[in-house]
Amino acid sequence: MSAPEAKLHRHSRMIASVDRAVALFDRVPYALLALLLRVGTAAVFWNSAMTKLADWDTAIALFTDEYKLPLLPPELAANLALTLEVTAPVLLVLGLLTRAAALALLCMTAVIEILVYPQAWPTHIQWAAMLMVLLCRGAGPVSLDHLLWPRLSGGAA
Repeated sequence: MSAPEAKLHRHSRMIASVDRAVALFDRVPYALLALLLRVGTAAVFWNSAMTKLADWDTAIALFTDEYKLPLLPPELAANLALTLEVTAPVLLVLGLLTRAAALALLCMTAVIEILVYPQAWPTHIQWAAMLMVLLCRGAGPVSLDHLLWPRLSGGAA
């Protein structure tokens, strides 16, 4: 085998190996991906809620002095944030009302990005990407949404 032929043979083997790896990744079920996205996203917002609950006075101070959301009093903003950060993660983990929970957290992420921490966009875009997948594709088959929706919708797809 000549040098160019050997190089072509190595190249072909490498392409075949990449194709096999891609085929392997293509077989990962969405159920697993969605579950990981739901739990991973839930953890981010749940941890934020637990931080607020650990020291409510500091949470109010942050909304008063640092976050300074327009149009909302700090106490109301803190309570709204806490309510969303406690409720939506539970819904995501259960896979219940997943799209609504993802949309609410996506809106919250947008508020944080635009009004509070615009310099933290690399983190916020990660949250948004995870939430967009859940919003657009749903909770997946390992979820209460998947179990309950056919009953609620009268069997419609």
